[in-house]
Amino acid sequence: MISRAARKSLLASAASVVLASCAVGPNFETPPAPAVSRYTPEPLASPRVDAEGPRVPRQQFVNGADIPPRWWAAFRSQPLNELIRLSVEHNPSLQSAEAAIRVANFNALAQRGLFFPQIGVNYTPSDQQISNMATSNPVDSPQSRYTLHTAQLNISFVPDIWGQNIRAVESLDAQTEQAQYQLEAAYVTLTANVVTAAIQEASLRGQIAATERIVKIERDILGILKTQFEAGQAAQVDVLTQETALAQAEQTLPPLEKQLAVQRDLLTALAGQFSADEVLQKFDLRHLTLPANLPVSLPSTLVAQRPDVRAAEANLHSASAQVGVAIAARLPNLTLTGNPGTSAFKASQLFTQGTLFYTVAASATQPLFDGLTLYHKQKAAEAALDEAEAQYRQAVITALQNVADALRSLQADARAVQAAIKAETAAKASLDIVQKQLVLGQITQVTVLNAQQAYFNAAITRVQAEATRLSDTAALFMALGGSWPAECKTPVWRECVFADKPAPVMKVSEATLPSR
Repeated sequence: MISRAARKSLLASAASVVLASCAVGPNFETPPAPAVSRYTPEPLASPRVDAEGPRVPRQQFVNGADIPPRWWAAFRSQPLNELIRLSVEHNPSLQSAEAAIRVANFNALAQRGLFFPQIGVNYTPSDQQISNMATSNPVDSPQSRYTLHTAQLNISFVPDIWGQNIRAVESLDAQTEQAQYQLEAAYVTLTANVVTAAIQEASLRGQIAATERIVKIERDILGILKTQFEAGQAAQVDVLTQETALAQAEQTLPPLEKQLAVQRDLLTALAGQFSADEVLQKFDLRHLTLPANLPVSLPSTLVAQRPDVRAAEANLHSASAQVGVAIAARLPNLTLTGNPGTSAFKASQLFTQGTLFYTVAASATQPLFDGLTLYHKQKAAEAALDEAEAQYRQAVITALQNVADALRSLQADARAVQAAIKAETAAKASLDIVQKQLVLGQITQVTVLNAQQAYFNAAITRVQAEATRLSDTAALFMALGGSWPAECKTPVWRECVFADKPAPVMKVSEATLPSR
């Protein structure tokens, strides 16, 4: 039979479960999507080029299209695909983000334990001797000695009357979600950084190749001038001037080679390798294809897929729950305790008839005066909620700005590449004519120097313009939040992302294709 006190304790516990369904504090609601349908004031137009200018690869924005999970495959570079796989598998930043998820998850699970009674066991054997001085006749009374064994359960339970623990668990669950989105953000950032670093390496190799071409041309011109000088057809000052121009061109090579070496170190570090274990993949602009169709998610889709925005939303959720925790701390609290046990002179007599005892108690507490400590903690939680809300709005604004910046950049990049190719072609043609005229002695050295410098600048600018267009394309994918497949969950998400399956086709459901 259950004692009356035990029945009361069970009833109190059941009542607390019912009451806990009504947690104090605000109930979190997902913020609405931004009330905008595009990223630019005017309707989005794909990058345009001059039809009469040099032919350059075209790009087209596809409104409302989904981002492929392996978006970097659009650059059609097998070394790039291999390096990204290597980076995702070994980069410590992703491993750190994964560990952060486990930390947050275990903290949330630990908090759930407070929904249940906390039970501990205590066993105390003791040997005691009573002094005969404590008796009425200490001379005749012998000292008494005995052994006592006590086994006891310590049970305590705090009913979640105001939902304080519910809100605490809610906050920790939101922190777990935030850690998950931070992992996704780290993944998107890493893949975009690898792509951008590979493009930069290709750009440096292109600039080095262009510089080496200029150096060869200037050496050829120097040879012509020396031959003319020996024949009395050119002045020594022309030879010296050309030697200076050649030295200046050669002087630009070491800084470029230094940048290339540093870029190789960066790629190696992104791959999670030590600098001495340089990655094998190398990149050149000729082996990177410019993606033609660029998906542009709607703003409402952007805030739902960009991980830093989702992380800010999870942080807002956590802050909202903490307000409920602070409010509940100011309300009356109930604690139930129970201490059943047994005590006997011998261990073998434990749990025999007449040795059992128990204590059941309940205590209610209500803060009366604490120097406004709990009040100010509640106000601090409410201020933290305001802060998190502002941070979320800023994250949304920044996300839209990033996409708009990338779109504007790509619109300008197409024209910049076309102009750079046109300038390089004209400068090379001018330099070829100057070289022929130099052989015939029809021009001055100043004209030769100007033609050389013009071609050098145009060649470098063309390489940089092509690399910038590739980098801005990668920046658009990153600004749109990359793509984390919904079916890829930790801890096996790497195998999911790189599963050997056909590359997903870009979905254009309800998409509008801008006219050229």
